[in-house]
Amino acid sequence: MIAAKNIFKSFDNLEVLKGVSIDVSEGEIVSIVGASGAGKTTLLQILSSLEKSTEPEKHYTEILIKKVDITKLSDIALSKFRNENIGFIFQFHQLLPEFTAFENVCIPGYIGNMKRSKVHDKAKELLNFLGLGQRLEHKPSQLSGGEQQRVAVARALINQPSVVFADEPSGNLDSKNAEELHQLFFRLREEFGQTFVIVTHNEELADMADRKLQMIDGRFEI
Repeated sequence: MIAAKNIFKSFDNLEVLKGVSIDVSEGEIVSIVGASGAGKTTLLQILSSLEKSTEPEKHYTEILIKKVDITKLSDIALSKFRNENIGFIFQFHQLLPEFTAFENVCIPGYIGNMKRSKVHDKAKELLNFLGLGQRLEHKPSQLSGGEQQRVAVARALINQPSVVFADEPSGNLDSKNAEELHQLFFRLREEFGQTFVIVTHNEELADMADRKLQMIDGRFEI
């Protein structure tokens, strides 16, 4: 599903990623752990196309998702590929406060020009699956932290992406909601077949993954 080689990233004179390579199989759940500043979130943002690596041509960087090298795509093609194939779950939800849970979930489908009736049906299906069927018309301020995060999960899944990237998805939740979210990822893998790459400081979640990778100073520990 993912085959990435030689990812470098620098901010001015600070080298954050130092030639990182990673392979993730279809349907696999991989966790990435490490101290703050090790480069975990930067790597996740580059893999998910939200950030660009440093000079991919010079470093012979490849980032293949479903055999497509996203480093070679134009900005327009990359946006389309991201919308159709990639979901992203943020630590702080990033829900739009003026829209309801249902509307927040529908937005990526609208952007992808899916038929509105299909978007609506899928949004309701996901929100029901996540136990939010009675909360469709509630705005984020009317939802608990755990409910907001589940809305964010539904939004990430609305376009049925092949891979979901999650950045500290339970970092802003209490222990009960964190545990429910962790179990949810495995239910989603079984139900919808998604591949997950999860950056986390939560050792319990990290240990539940099929594979745990340790990042130290911009590289994976060997």
